[in-house]
This record gives sequence, C-alpha cells and structure tokens, in this order.
Amino acid sequence: MHDSKLTIAVLFGGTSEEREVSISSAAQVIKALRSVGHSVVAIDTAFGPLSPEEDARILTSSVNDTPPPPNVMAQLPSAAFDLLRFRELTDADVVFLALHGGTGEDGTIQAMLDMAGMPYTGSGHVGSAIAMNKNVTKRLFSACGIRTPRWLMLPGDADDIRWRVGYPLIVKPNRQGSTVGLSLVRAPEALEDAVNLARRFDTQVMVEQFIEGRELTVGVLGAHALSVGEIFVKAGEVFDYRSKYQAGHVLEKFPADLPADTLEAAQRIALRAHALLELDGYSRTDLRLDAQGNLWCLEVNTLPGMTATSLLPQSAAASGIQFSKLCEQICFAAINRHKVLA
Repeated sequence: MHDSKLTIAVLFGGTSEEREVSISSAAQVIKALRSVGHSVVAIDTAFGPLSPEEDARILTSSVNDTPPPPNVMAQLPSAAFDLLRFRELTDADVVFLALHGGTGEDGTIQAMLDMAGMPYTGSGHVGSAIAMNKNVTKRLFSACGIRTPRWLMLPGDADDIRWRVGYPLIVKPNRQGSTVGLSLVRAPEALEDAVNLARRFDTQVMVEQFIEGRELTVGVLGAHALSVGEIFVKAGEVFDYRSKYQAGHVLEKFPADLPADTLEAAQRIALRAHALLELDGYSRTDLRLDAQGNLWCLEVNTLPGMTATSLLPQSAAASGIQFSKLCEQICFAAINRHKVLA
C-alpha cells in the first residue's frame, strides 16, 4: 500500500435522478479517505465547491425511498462544464468520481477530465459511455457469447413484445442506473403504465425478459474479481431503487451460498464484461442465476454506489478489503493509470 497522502477532490451530486445516491456515496468516501489522513475537498457538480458548513451537512445525508422527479432536477443549476475554473479541483492529485447517472456516469465528465489531463477514478469516457447504454452493452454481450436476457427497444408492437421477450418482463430506461424508472410487468395490461414511468427518465425504453431465479452481484477491482454476493428480495419483487438504498429492505449475503464452480463462473463473467466494455479501475456486474444453473448477465455499473448499504463495498469487505482501503486503492489505481497514459 502507498504511504503518501493525497489531496483528493470528490465530485458528487449533479443534476441526475441519482443525485441523492451520489451525495450519500460522497459522504461515505469523504469520511473514509479523511480517516486515513488524506486531504479531501467536496465539489458538487451542480453548485461547485462546498463551504465548511455544507461539507459538514452532507456527511449526515441519506437517500429517500424514491428518486427525485426529472422536473425537479431540471431546475438545479449546473457547474459541470465550469469545473476546471475551480482551483480546488485542478490542484488535486486525483479526482474521485462519486457521481451516479447523467453526465457523471455517461462519459461526459470523464472526457472533460481527460482533456484537462487530470487523473480520475473509474473508467474512461469511452467505456463509461458504452456501459451507460444498456442496448449497446447487451449487443456486445450477445456478440461475444455472454448470456443476457432477450430484449427489444420500444417502440415495438404487442406481438413483438409477446413473442420476442415474453411475460413476465422488465421495463426500464435505456440510460439510467439505480433501477430508476424500472418496473416488473407480469401481464400486458400493466405494460403501458410501466412504459410511461420509464419514459419520465429517458426517451429510450428497453423491454427485457425477466429471468426467474437468484440475484447475484460481483465487484471487480483492478484485474481481480471480488466476492460474489446474493441479494434476497421478496418473492415476485425486484431489487429496485428503494431496496438498494434503504437499509433493511433486502438481505445480502457475501459470499453467496453457492457451489465453488458457480461462484467462479460468475467471477469470470464479471471480468469478461469489464474487459469487453473497456472499463478501468473498478466496476460491479449484476447477474441472475436460473433454476437450470445458467448465469445471465444483466448489466455492468462503472460507478457503483459507495453508500452504507452498497454492494461493491460489501463485495470488497468479503474479500478482505476494508472500505477506507478500497477507496485508497481506487485513488492510487487512477493515478497509476494516468502515469501510464501520460
């Protein structure tokens, strides 16, 4: 482990529907990095660097059980494209991206930092853009032999949906995270409401086969797959926004109680997906395990949550990596990658 102490700018907040999740992630990351001696400045991409009072306030933030509506987010200011005028950012040794969704996860902020020559955590702008688009991601999975549920993009007629996807099915925005706007639809009469919900968050809507089975997740850190976890939700439900960010709504077990060959297969898929999408640093892959023992890759998260209930920190902890060390490793990996690319 590196002994040097860093000046770290944590970017968070912004104007996406995952703003509250981002604030909560940032609070945990800031506390962890400060606890091991690093100097940390918090910068909200909606408002800019925080005052000491604002800094103290976000450290006690929490996530509501529903995401804020898009019209509320649209009213927020945005300092995202003026960030480079802030010395608090440009003087930092590394930028820790605690952003989720929107320009923070789709490669936009990453491209800006690339052009400025600044090291930042997580994947580059190309991999971030690919992974944020579920349709493109699934096309790559299918082309490269990674099993993924059947899907189609709307508009599509009722026969297409019934024969190509089938019920039950998942309806979700194509370019959102944290299951924002996602619905489980078991009958055709519920489809319209689910599509309308998804369209509140994205003009592109995906309809995807629902795989009955067990919900698994695998973290990747550098070149290594972390512990495989299982998420237990109530029968007939999905791991949605509320479940992800409200403690006590679901149970999670790391490592998952599965045969060693299944755990290893899940880890191999996570590593393959991470490499296929040209990701860097860290990621989290979500899968389903059906009754026949088949693993289905759902999606890959390039900036997974870092909240108290988030899955990547749990996956790392089960692999023997404490949260503060996880945050440090992510930062030092970003600096080392930047040196190689410079």
